[in-house]
Amino acid sequence: MNLTLSFLIPALMFFAAVIGLGTYVTVLIVKALRRYTRAEPDRKEKKENTRSLGEVLKQHRVDSKMTQEFVAESLGVSRQAVSKWESGASDPSTMNLMALAKLFGVSAEELLKEAS
Repeated sequence: MNLTLSFLIPALMFFAAVIGLGTYVTVLIVKALRRYTRAEPDRKEKKENTRSLGEVLKQHRVDSKMTQEFVAESLGVSRQAVSKWESGASDPSTMNLMALAKLFGVSAEELLKEAS
């Protein structure tokens, strides 16, 4: 009888710990899901207000009254490269981003901040 009890008590303690851990994890998941669903309007608003780097580059180019061809020639790249940057199909290299910033009269950091 003592031998059975000595195995039963640790087993019950183990199962109680597993059940307690499962309950704790479930509570954490429910809290996270509630927080996620409550933040949905904020995520939608942020998504609507964010602009891509391509949109920022195009806006600066248009505001500066430059054509894609002019920008491309100034940077020594193809017009198609500028078009891809503006459409979001690709991103300019760091060197090209710095050259674009200089061409537009802003800092590279400012371009990146506007795109976030």
